[in-house]
Amino acid sequence: MNVTAFRSGLRTWLDENDLTPGPDHSLDGQVAQLARVRHALYAADWMRYGWPAEVRGLGGPAVHRAVLGEEVATRGLAEPGIYSMVEVLAPTVISYARPALAAEMVPLLLGGREQWCQGFSEPGSGSDLASLTTRAVCRGDDWVVSGQKVWTSLAQYAARCVLLTRTAPGHDGITAFFVDMDTPGITVRPLRTMHGVDEFAEVFLDDVVVPGDRMLGRPGDGWRLAMDLLPYERSTCFWHRIAHLYTRLDRLLAETEEPDDAALGAAYLALHTVRCRSHATQRRLAEGARLGPETSVDKVLLATAEQQLFDTARDLLPGVLELTESPWREEYLYSRAATIYGGTAEIQRNIIARRLLDLGRD
Repeated sequence: MNVTAFRSGLRTWLDENDLTPGPDHSLDGQVAQLARVRHALYAADWMRYGWPAEVRGLGGPAVHRAVLGEEVATRGLAEPGIYSMVEVLAPTVISYARPALAAEMVPLLLGGREQWCQGFSEPGSGSDLASLTTRAVCRGDDWVVSGQKVWTSLAQYAARCVLLTRTAPGHDGITAFFVDMDTPGITVRPLRTMHGVDEFAEVFLDDVVVPGDRMLGRPGDGWRLAMDLLPYERSTCFWHRIAHLYTRLDRLLAETEEPDDAALGAAYLALHTVRCRSHATQRRLAEGARLGPETSVDKVLLATAEQQLFDTARDLLPGVLELTESPWREEYLYSRAATIYGGTAEIQRNIIARRLLDLGRD
C-alpha cells in the first residue's frame, strides 16, 4: 500500500472508530489509553504496517509508522511521548534479540498488551552514557545484574526493559539485556517531576538473574545498540512530536486575544524548520540509510522549537501559566526539559561540532 492510500484509509477508519480519550488525564489514564489505542490499531492491522513479517508485521517502509503516529498525535488520541516509545524499543529488539524472542515479544508491544522501558541513564551517567556502572557478571548460563537506573520512563508500568550494563571496561564493555521487570531483585520507585507527573522512575537492581539468551547481541554490543537506538528516537519519534506541537500552535492561535504576529510567526518558523529537517530524516530512513550523528541537528532544532512555542504561549496568555491549572502550565514545565532529556543540548552541539563539522575536541 502506498503512503497516500495508507493515510486515506487510516483517516477513514479513525473517523469511523472512536478512540477519543476518556476523562481520566492522569498518567494511569494516559497509559491505559495508550494500550487501548495500540490494541485497536493492531487489531485493525494499521499498527502492523512498516514492521517486518518476522514479528507479524505487514512490511512496507517505516514511513507508514510515521504517518500513523502523526494521525494519532494530531487527533490527540494518545500522549505522543509515550506512544512513540515503540519506535525506539521495537526496532532495537528486532535488530539485536534472537529472532524467536523478537517474534514472541514485539507483537505484545505493538498490540498494546505490554509496555516496555529503556534502562540507560544512571545517577552518575546521563548524557555521558559511557560512564555507566550497572554491572553484569556471568554465572554459568546466566548473568547477575546489580546497579541503579534513573529517569526510566514508565518503568512502573513496564513488563520488559532494554537494559544497558557493564561487563568489562570501556565502550566495548557495555552489554545489553532484555529483562523481565517482574524478576526478583528489581525495585521501581516513581519520581515526581516539576510538571506534576510520575513519568520517570528509579530502578534498583539487586543481584537480578537474567538468562543468557536474553542478551541483545553479543557481549560488548551495548554501545553499538545505544548508538543505533538514538537515531530512531530522533527520527520517527520526532515526527510524532512535531505533529503534536503544531496542534498546540493551533490552540494558541485560537486562544490568543491580542495576537503578536511577530512572535507567532517566529514560533511557526521554528516548527516549520524542524519539520523540514525531520522530513529529510524520514526520507533517508525510508531509503534504508543508516542514521547517525546528523540526527543531533534534529534534536537541537526540536528542543529549540518546543521551548520557543511554549515561551510564546506564556507571553501571549498572561497569567494563564502562573495563576491557573490550565494544561498550558503542565506542558510549559515539561518543555523546560526538552534541552535535557535524550541528550542535553550541550552534548548535541559537541557532537555536531566534532563529528559533523570536524572542529576537533577543543
